[in-house]
Amino acid sequence: MRQTLDTVVAQTVLPALWVIVDDGSTDDTPRILAEYAAKHPWIKVVTRTNRGHRAVGPGVVDAFYAGYAAVTPTDFEFVCKLDLDLRLPPRYFEILMQRMHANPRIATCSGKAYVEQGDQLVNEGHGDETSLGMTKFYRVSAFEAMGGFVREVMWDGIDCHRCRMMGLIACSWDEPELRFVHLRPMGSSQQSIYTGRMRHGYGQYFMGTGFLYILASAIKKIAEKPYVLGSAAMLWGWVKSALQGKPRYNDLEFRRFLRTYQARALLVGKAKAVAEIDARNALIQR
Repeated sequence: MRQTLDTVVAQTVLPALWVIVDDGSTDDTPRILAEYAAKHPWIKVVTRTNRGHRAVGPGVVDAFYAGYAAVTPTDFEFVCKLDLDLRLPPRYFEILMQRMHANPRIATCSGKAYVEQGDQLVNEGHGDETSLGMTKFYRVSAFEAMGGFVREVMWDGIDCHRCRMMGLIACSWDEPELRFVHLRPMGSSQQSIYTGRMRHGYGQYFMGTGFLYILASAIKKIAEKPYVLGSAAMLWGWVKSALQGKPRYNDLEFRRFLRTYQARALLVGKAKAVAEIDARNALIQR
């Protein structure tokens, strides 16, 4: 947490306001946050009651909205949902704002996440067609028009597809000045990384992902740690949810859009499928 705090304080362009939500912490978090808030008047701390358990997905979004409710969003041009387990490069926010000012169709964007493995930094492997969930930088007008985040696992995938449905762009860039360190690996869990991968599979099912697409995704991840088993856990998360008949995202138009995109991505790749959508959207808006 201190690493995140220190790297935000050191940004070349500081936040006009940083609302930090203490989601019922029982460690030294309140003391540390009070320390930084006392030094920096643009830091505001919102404290919530400890719910007694970790709630990935809806809990994350609930915490975000606790902070969002503490401000008048339309007073600001941009909003960033930022996790407290990151180490950001110094020009991170400056560059994102420059890119968004240069292209008004960009609704949300981010840099790329890297994890430390010994003395090496390893890319977490997120696609260019999404802004990363741990640091989603949004144009406030686009965020409001989209209806905000869905309070469920895979909220950070649904929002990017919805942006494209609206004719807007969701993206991320892998460049030295936009690479940040993720101090807690993506897909992990307080129980095990396999639980995290199963949760991801459920999230894909909830979002509306088809079986062939999740199968292709699982096959692609076989060579990633934990080898084979992590990939199998993700696929089982989807299959188990289907067998149990769990509910899916209640937006048929969205799920049709998603399936059409995924079918095209299986044929030509995600990058080309997204580029085709963006090209059509650009023509429509001319």
